[in-house]
Amino acid sequence: MTNQTNQTYVPKRVMVIVAHPDDIEFSCSGTIARWVKEGAEVCYVLVTSGDVGIIDAKITKAEATAIREAEQTAAAKVVGVTNVIYLREPDGMVQATMELRKRLVREIRKFRPDTLITGDPTAFWVGDSYINHPDHRAVALAAIDAVFPAAGMPTLFKELEAEGLTAHKTYKVYVTVWENATTFVNITDTIDLKIEALRQHKSQMSMDPSERVRERSAEMAKGKEMAYAESFRVVTFEDALPKAEPETETGEGATAMPEPTASTRS
Repeated sequence: MTNQTNQTYVPKRVMVIVAHPDDIEFSCSGTIARWVKEGAEVCYVLVTSGDVGIIDAKITKAEATAIREAEQTAAAKVVGVTNVIYLREPDGMVQATMELRKRLVREIRKFRPDTLITGDPTAFWVGDSYINHPDHRAVALAAIDAVFPAAGMPTLFKELEAEGLTAHKTYKVYVTVWENATTFVNITDTIDLKIEALRQHKSQMSMDPSERVRERSAEMAKGKEMAYAESFRVVTFEDALPKAEPETETGEGATAMPEPTASTRS
């Protein structure tokens, strides 16, 4: 098994598909901030707008949508992302339907990412204190089914060609995971941006997230020659672009292509 220390694969175009505002900030915004700094173009796709995520019976769903979309847009800007798409599926009621798969295929074919980030549809239990939200599981399943094989199949959803959208194969899929990670991205230089992005979700923060984020990120980085990390499982589709391997250099922030079956440290 080969570990690549102090190096990272840097994508050119990244799409992140999640269920709710703040999902990205909790899971992978440190990685996004790092990639943006290194030249990546990023698109966020929010399947819902978190319209039932404010625990106040006096706030309507429409009001909650406006609040949470504004918070998410502000959080994205903190890490340098301005392309944020809201599909506005009903919060708390998402199902991995064919209709949702097609909506996500449309966005993938439109943006044409080389790298896609989403959640783990198989994660039900998170320790002894949390059950993974059903929207998280449904969106992750729909996203994975959309990116492979649907988005890359020319005769599937062929009607999208009328919108100028043709088949597109994504090169890498990063799945955010709590356990059994194969890739750890060094976010030591961007953890402050991750924390500041989370602070934008004022409707969700009963206290400052700094201590919690640093503790969790440090735990992920333990033994990996970095102070703070985010963790992923990574799938690489070798028949998709880019065909050429980037040059490998030594030193922090260099560009390297992790072996698809290796446990990597970026």
